[in-house]
Amino acid sequence: MKKHSRRSALKTISSSFGALAFAAMATDHATAQEKKNESPLAPQPPHFAPRAKHVIFLSMGGAPSHVDTFDYKPQLTKDSGKAGKYGGGARGGALLGSPWKFNQHGKSGLWISSLLPNIAKHADELCLMRGMNCDQPNHAQAQTQTHTGTFQFIRPSMGAWSLYGLGTENTDLPGFIVLGQSGTAINFGSAFLPAIFQGTKIGNEARGRASRFRRGASDEPPQLPDIKNPHFDLKSQRIQLDFVQQLNRNKLNREKHQPQVEGIIQSLELAYRMQTTMPQLVDTSEETRATLDMYGIGDGPSDDFGKQCLLGRRMIEHGVRFVELSHTGWDHHNNLKESMETRCGEIDRPIAGLLTDLKRRDLLKDTLIIWAGEFGRTPHGLGGDGRDHNHKGYTTWMAGGGVKGGFSYGATDPHGYEAVEGRMHIHDWHATILHLLGLDHEKLTYRYAGRDFRLTDVYGKVAKEILA
Repeated sequence: MKKHSRRSALKTISSSFGALAFAAMATDHATAQEKKNESPLAPQPPHFAPRAKHVIFLSMGGAPSHVDTFDYKPQLTKDSGKAGKYGGGARGGALLGSPWKFNQHGKSGLWISSLLPNIAKHADELCLMRGMNCDQPNHAQAQTQTHTGTFQFIRPSMGAWSLYGLGTENTDLPGFIVLGQSGTAINFGSAFLPAIFQGTKIGNEARGRASRFRRGASDEPPQLPDIKNPHFDLKSQRIQLDFVQQLNRNKLNREKHQPQVEGIIQSLELAYRMQTTMPQLVDTSEETRATLDMYGIGDGPSDDFGKQCLLGRRMIEHGVRFVELSHTGWDHHNNLKESMETRCGEIDRPIAGLLTDLKRRDLLKDTLIIWAGEFGRTPHGLGGDGRDHNHKGYTTWMAGGGVKGGFSYGATDPHGYEAVEGRMHIHDWHATILHLLGLDHEKLTYRYAGRDFRLTDVYGKVAKEILA
């Protein structure tokens, strides 16, 4: 009797499982379009008319020297070798003039270093912010503040805030994508925002300084891990996923508030859709040889970052809201001359190619390009061929997306050590970026732990002077 009862029970469970699976299939297939429309990644109305619809953030990890790239300091050159108030200390040294010449470029006459001849051709598209400053001279903390607005706590990144505020134009792709060696997950995470708004990292990081896609020929797409299921085709996956999602939704209906379960439901659906959209997006085989050459792809030093820049263009072209491209190796405490020439050679053609390509496709006006490190470098030298960290004054720039082209805002002192005019703190920088996207940084909030949080904390002022 007991044996018979056990067999009957197992049969009942098996039948229930099959019935539940069938019900899940019917329910989910019938409401697939409805659920797609309910996606948290769906486009959201901005607070006011935006000047930019997309962002490509060119993140220069390690902190490039502003006085050797975009902040021309003839007085520093004149005083090179002299002791300055910035020297002294265990790591200090005499003032060090830039080893490179600066020239005026474009109709605007912006001063740009000879290190970046191709970017200099786009001088009339650049808006230089030469009065930048942040709170920390240490890499990890300054990088976190640059990305999230704070160096003390785990907070959502500006990419996550942008996606949360606006959604994305293609819900079959992540709305926030990160390429290259972007540091810790905190820099592109969503913290207390729903997990669907965090950055999706693409590409395998190589050991050492550079990040590579581990590709063969330069026109092959990067290898995305786990993008293909080796065991089931799409139809079989859909049946399996529908059943799992029904279980997830049953749990959600019982417990009402379960952010983790909501995140899993959304991420599983996005991952399923990405199987068909992402391989097409990263496949650059149909790009012309002229386009690849323009980005410096297949040309040694510029190949890696050139691939990132090309994919960045393709991503915003397909509706991705926020793309971060990462380049590292800018921490030049020594070997300044050789290393700066190498690093600049790796990014100069790719960035110039990106600007050219966006402009000719009529995408630059709707795309905000941001170039920034976590801080700058000192005007005094280290060992005669290096520069120390400097968070008191440095340069970032923007292009497209509603900013004034061929424009310089703010200034450091004659030696380039401290911001003295048009000071722009990271909070102001973030407020301005959100403003260009049509978002009021004081209204873009998320309630967590009993209070409303925002990217700019309780600070931030929009730099209206740079708006076109």
